[in-house]
Amino acid sequence: MAKPQKTITVLIADDHEMTRKGIRGFLEQAQDMQIVGEAQDGDEIKRLVAKLRPQMLLLDLIMPKLSPAELEKWARENYPETITLILTAHDRDAYLASMMEAGAAGYLDKKMRAGDLISSIRRAARGEFLFDKKQLERARRWREAVSGKWESLSKREREVLQMLTEGAENNAIAASLEITINTVEKHLKNIYRKLGVSSRSEAICWWLEKGTDFRN
Repeated sequence: MAKPQKTITVLIADDHEMTRKGIRGFLEQAQDMQIVGEAQDGDEIKRLVAKLRPQMLLLDLIMPKLSPAELEKWARENYPETITLILTAHDRDAYLASMMEAGAAGYLDKKMRAGDLISSIRRAARGEFLFDKKQLERARRWREAVSGKWESLSKREREVLQMLTEGAENNAIAASLEITINTVEKHLKNIYRKLGVSSRSEAICWWLEKGTDFRN
């Protein structure tokens, strides 16, 4: 006689109500899954994880009051029994790499079929690591090509770069950081060299494309 399947408790975290309803509808087809709650922002996720202790957290990345990597690190430290699966439409290498490093069990596309989602949840509940070889390679390349450049910048260089992209001229940067214009220019030269760009506009483009990756 087959053993009854253990129920997998699931918390759905997404700021769009219709998306949550759609996911709930998929998962309620599976007899071994129970939706114990829904969260629409980072604060609510923390509250419900602490209260409900779900086995599985289905987490969208772009939500109010949410730093995905920080939230996942918090979950790993405080509620390691809760497994996080990322379910998102934002398939960016930076998010993929950061969530892999933070401890998520997988990074899934919202467009995946209901049956594949259910299967993925079951696999993760069994302790499987769902990142495939292609995702691992993408994360490795991103860390080498992008994260290394960011890490090479000093704290002051990062401040200068951010102010640069906010439209501040050199004199305004100098006044705000209480340094000389010559020092600002030296920082800019270092920034260009470390990022592999050759101008102010290229540095701004780099930050606009990659900067949010380091603020999440």
